[in-house]
Amino acid sequence: MVTVSANLITAHLNEPKVEQMFRLLETDLEVQSTLRMSNVMAVERLKYNDHGPVHSKIVSGSALEIFSLLIQEVSPTTVKNKVCSLEDAKVVVLCGSYLHDLGNSIHRVDHHIHGCVIANPILDRLLKKVYPEDPALAVRIKSEILHCIFSHEEEVECLSVEAGAAKIADGTDMARGRARIPYRTGKVDIHSLSALSITKVELEKGKRKPVQIFVSMNNPAGVFQIEEVLERKLKTSGIQDLVDVIALEKGIQIRRSKA
Repeated sequence: MVTVSANLITAHLNEPKVEQMFRLLETDLEVQSTLRMSNVMAVERLKYNDHGPVHSKIVSGSALEIFSLLIQEVSPTTVKNKVCSLEDAKVVVLCGSYLHDLGNSIHRVDHHIHGCVIANPILDRLLKKVYPEDPALAVRIKSEILHCIFSHEEEVECLSVEAGAAKIADGTDMARGRARIPYRTGKVDIHSLSALSITKVELEKGKRKPVQIFVSMNNPAGVFQIEEVLERKLKTSGIQDLVDVIALEKGIQIRRSKA
């Protein structure tokens, strides 16, 4: 069992292209500055929770962990469709999850669309460095990454396992640290209170399904976060039958996903 955190990504940097792309994302001026502006819009102006660099890193690690659990039992869509290799599929998951919230730098409304527009030239530039020998492959990978970004919105159906992993991972970043900034600035509502009640989120290989997500909380308010964030994303992830969500209050199971 692993805990969803900013450090989880380090366990998945064991393939050259994945590690290279992560280092590029972490040091790219345009990517980091845009993520900073995503937090200006989302946190400082709208009083939402974190949508910046830390959130990107947390979601990336969670997405790669979920993807690694899924592919023990199902084929990655990109590999099945002969778009790219398994290592390349992990690059898709990494970039799709790391860049999914770029669009918040323009506005929360339609941010999944804005994110694709912003990410397009960034991906052209970065993928050229990772795949200098195969520009056609870089184009195919870019399409898959943009699909991840576009379909992380709750209402959009994911059409790949890779996009589903990124989408669900976005919902797993719900522990109390993500709500502290809006809470400190005076935004006290069910969203902030439910997030503050969640102590940790953990991932492991399940017995009923490939992925088990454990959400630990110190009071039942955290169930709201599961129902209104994680499970709404799960419904349109395309892999909802492969994921189990279990809520724990002080170590005791109080709820389990119905599917």
